[in-house]
Amino acid sequence: MTRPLAVLIGPPGAGKSSVGPLLADRLGVTFRDTDADVEHVAGKPVGDIFVADGEPAFRALERDAVALALREHDGVLALGAGAVLDPRTQNLLGGHTVIYLEAGFAIALRRAGMDKPRPLLLGNPRARLKQLLTERLPIYERLATLTVPTDDYAPEEVADEAAGKITAAAARGTPGADGQPG
Repeated sequence: MTRPLAVLIGPPGAGKSSVGPLLADRLGVTFRDTDADVEHVAGKPVGDIFVADGEPAFRALERDAVALALREHDGVLALGAGAVLDPRTQNLLGGHTVIYLEAGFAIALRRAGMDKPRPLLLGNPRARLKQLLTERLPIYERLATLTVPTDDYAPEEVADEAAGKITAAAARGTPGADGQPG
């Protein structure tokens, strides 16, 4: 069975899409982003899916994209920030090396910015991001086998830290630190 070497999770602005390719390069594998998979299947950007089809339609596409990528991809896989909300996705992540890219509120807000469409942050982005972080933090922490802080670090530094943790976990023969957050 093919399985990702590492699955990146975290809030909007944590750096999954920027750290992922760097981490994949350091590990000598390929990178895949489930948001890109969803866009490919839908034929339109994530923001347009939310507007035209609604969040439930996006979440269904996302759930299918994650399940397929977890079966097919053997490199570094980045999940959309809300993918972990689905109980089926949570179950599928069991046994995988799941890296939680931890980002505090101020950093996530700055990085998420408004340079990209973020459909779930429309209206009052600060309040909405705070709410999303509060709701999702326990899920990210529970699913993570390794945690890598991203605040005040460049993507290259985060990728180096994650690669080091993956290598150390592999040397121990475990996903993460004995299945516990790193």
